[in-house]
Amino acid sequence: MKISIQDLMARSGVAFGTSGARGLATAMTDSVCYAYAKGFLQYLESIGEIKRVGERVAVGGDFRPSTSRVMEAVCRAADDLGYRAVNCGKIPSPAVALFGFENKIPSIMVTGSHIPDDRNGIKFNKCAGEVLKSDENGMSSQIVELDDALFGADGNFAQAKSPPEVSPEAGENYVMRYLNFFAHDALKGLRIGVYQHSAVGRDVLVKIFSHLGAEVTPLGRSEKFIPVDTEAIRPEDVELARDWAVTGKFDALVSADGDSDRPLISDENGNWLRGDIAGILCAKFLEADSVSTPVSCNTAVEKCGWFHEIRRTRIGSPFVVASMMKACAGGAKRAVGYEANGGFLLNSDIETGGRKLRALPTRDAVIVLLGILLLAKSQKQKVSELAATLPARFTASDRLKNFANEKSAAILAKFNSGSEAADKSAVEKMFGGICGTVAALNRTDGLRITFANEEIIHLRPSGNAPEFRCYAEAATDERAREITANALARIING
Repeated sequence: MKISIQDLMARSGVAFGTSGARGLATAMTDSVCYAYAKGFLQYLESIGEIKRVGERVAVGGDFRPSTSRVMEAVCRAADDLGYRAVNCGKIPSPAVALFGFENKIPSIMVTGSHIPDDRNGIKFNKCAGEVLKSDENGMSSQIVELDDALFGADGNFAQAKSPPEVSPEAGENYVMRYLNFFAHDALKGLRIGVYQHSAVGRDVLVKIFSHLGAEVTPLGRSEKFIPVDTEAIRPEDVELARDWAVTGKFDALVSADGDSDRPLISDENGNWLRGDIAGILCAKFLEADSVSTPVSCNTAVEKCGWFHEIRRTRIGSPFVVASMMKACAGGAKRAVGYEANGGFLLNSDIETGGRKLRALPTRDAVIVLLGILLLAKSQKQKVSELAATLPARFTASDRLKNFANEKSAAILAKFNSGSEAADKSAVEKMFGGICGTVAALNRTDGLRITFANEEIIHLRPSGNAPEFRCYAEAATDERAREITANALARIING
């Protein structure tokens, strides 16, 4: 039976595009995941990036309950097309991507990242980098062949098949990436708490930090999946960090989200740093000359004056990657990118003291954690003191969960009449009581509102979940959080 990916998207309700596939675990049946993996590989064939003669395809996954089943479907799709699936096991997304990039083979990561464990996803990487927006139509237009005998009436495999034996190479290679670049005692003298929860990179973090000389204490390990979102940190994680800081006397706490591509790092007091603040500090550590970052991120990156070039993009790593590529084409020597969720991308090789840290143009948590700690150590500062060197601009964000895309679109439509004056008036009617007069509207991605007092409200639907996000920026942390809460309350109440 032949089926088009576009028809399968409509029928299954599982979105498929630049960010990969995302949907309810029950909707991501074996046949859907098998078809999407086939469609991705067929697309790479169509553009001449791969051929079927026994080439490898790297496959990894996170710890959510449905991941092993989806990994099996992906591996079987690759094998049935004539490729050789390499089961990288349960390892961080950047580890799978790095293995693919360095071996010039496709890589596929089964993960729903930070979303609840009743959902899952599949992230696709080409042989040399992430899937970009320019790839989306080619991927979604594929027609794939499905053997009816493979699947039962429920869409799952009629007969189970053992997955390939786990290869430790990708995970080990990722760890050695950092141990080979940084001095073996780079973190000597630091006490680090690793909040492990259900992050797939939890043991990787302990290994890297221990081998670089830190005194490491694992904390909060969970065998049940916990949807830690580095962009909307849960109140319980805020409380845990502050409690651990008091009892453990740590220099910092470090962690990551479910697939461990987005970092979490706190100061010595257990205050988690915002992802866009962490990104600025990491970029400084790497001595970046070009920084690409989405329009939603903190304006301290412009105000600090540390970087030669700052490039603003739409939200999403494919846009950041495309911007970094343009920066390098324009002559940048150290091009980096970061997102509000903390994901950090390195598009250039970094050479220091005869050692090279190769480019990794996909979200990576470890470089941010190490970069901030080493920058603070080199400047003989605590992490809180290092963060305080930035201009006083604070961001906050939150989201409305289970918020239909249609409702999100209707909200944004209220402020997109075609008349700038009318739109400003409509914004002030809803949010003027919170922030005052509107100075400017930016529709690069969603609606970013800058008020005359320099406070900012940014509204946008999530690109990969039924959520409506609100970002705010102000002169104090308390004010940014207040704006976020009040803006979302206004949206709920109409």
